[in-house]
Amino acid sequence: MGAKAGRLRELIEGPELLVMPGVFDVVSGRLVEDAGFAAAQVSGANLIVAHLGVPDYSIASMGEMVALSGLIARRLDIPVMGDADTGFGNAVNAYLAVRAFEEAGVAGVNIEDQVMPKRCGHLDGKVLAPYDEAVTRIAAAADARADSDFVINARTDALGVDGIDEVIRRGNAFLEAGATLIFVEGVDSEEVIRAAVRGIDGPVGINLVEGGKSPQDMTFDKLQEIGVARVSLPSTLMQASIQAMTTVLDRVKEAGGITGYEELLCGFGVSQRLVGSAELRELEARYLSGLRDTGEDAGT
Repeated sequence: MGAKAGRLRELIEGPELLVMPGVFDVVSGRLVEDAGFAAAQVSGANLIVAHLGVPDYSIASMGEMVALSGLIARRLDIPVMGDADTGFGNAVNAYLAVRAFEEAGVAGVNIEDQVMPKRCGHLDGKVLAPYDEAVTRIAAAADARADSDFVINARTDALGVDGIDEVIRRGNAFLEAGATLIFVEGVDSEEVIRAAVRGIDGPVGINLVEGGKSPQDMTFDKLQEIGVARVSLPSTLMQASIQAMTTVLDRVKEAGGITGYEELLCGFGVSQRLVGSAELRELEARYLSGLRDTGEDAGT
């Protein structure tokens, strides 16, 4: 766990833009890892959609978010950042949340400055926690770290409520309180991104959401040139999954069987590889082959 936290911090503080696709289960995480990305971001919104089938409205408990995020983080070799929403309450809750996420194996967490129940960052109607309360929340989260490298990704939703000046004010206060990275949510133009990077005295992260408020023509090369430290893609894999499943289900109905849409499937072997079936077969060969040869039941 400590090695992954240190690696994530190095990637954030390094010279290259860190691109973190959003994941919502172990399979999506394994695909991100196999594609060569250096880190993954658990998308809280999509985790809730995939496992609970409800909107991102502070529905999931801390225990649920920690448990699901930990399952993903422990199955991947790359570092995974979790999503702690608003810290699940006051500053003491944020402290306990960081302890729980860190113990679960994630390498860092997002903690935002909305009030509960929070809203998706690309929706209107957000309400900010008061300035002092938000800063104290981040200070408590930073104090809770057992590993000083554990990443506190302090998210501010101030842009859509009070504007860029408040983003910068809160961002710098969060850094002074111990945050590793300032996540400016809901950026809607290149000019806003540049202003945030100029005004915030530490690493700045954003996200890009297809169909959201994000500038849809923004490229990774442009973000690198501006000086952004990290970009997450929280919605990409969920949107792709929904589209792919919708397409294949339509083809299943047309086919009336299980042939005729092979080009839309990854193949049975790919799914088995992703979940480590070969490793399981090796364990069986090592520990159970003798029992099978003698006809003994391994469970007795």
